[in-house]
Amino acid sequence: MSGTLLLDTGPLVALLVPRERHHRWAIEALRVRARVVTCEAVLSEAFFLLRSSEKGSRALRGMLADDSLELVSLAPEPRALMSLMTRYTSVPMSFADACLVRLSELISSAVVATLDSDFRVYRRNGRQVIPLLMP
Repeated sequence: MSGTLLLDTGPLVALLVPRERHHRWAIEALRVRARVVTCEAVLSEAFFLLRSSEKGSRALRGMLADDSLELVSLAPEPRALMSLMTRYTSVPMSFADACLVRLSELISSAVVATLDSDFRVYRRNGRQVIPLLMP
């Protein structure tokens, strides 16, 4: 196991729902990481998408309870988040995406696990390509 993985909503839901298209990929992606991190916005999206899957919701609560998923708060970062969302209004950038881009700036060695091709457009610290893990 090595490195930090910043987990987006798509891979998180795919991990917890076996019928999801990228379920096996998500399992493999998380298997090789020592630290798996996400933010409140991603959790909110994931719990919403898992609302009809009690098993998936329970598994996500378990990941948080047993610290296998680390939650990092971006409450002190509203200006940085709004700046990112303003910069990428043409995409448009969701709040959760802005949070992950900001986390990639704060944890510079991290890789973002996502199913969202918009991350190929986003840049951290102005012009730096964000390291991605995608299927």
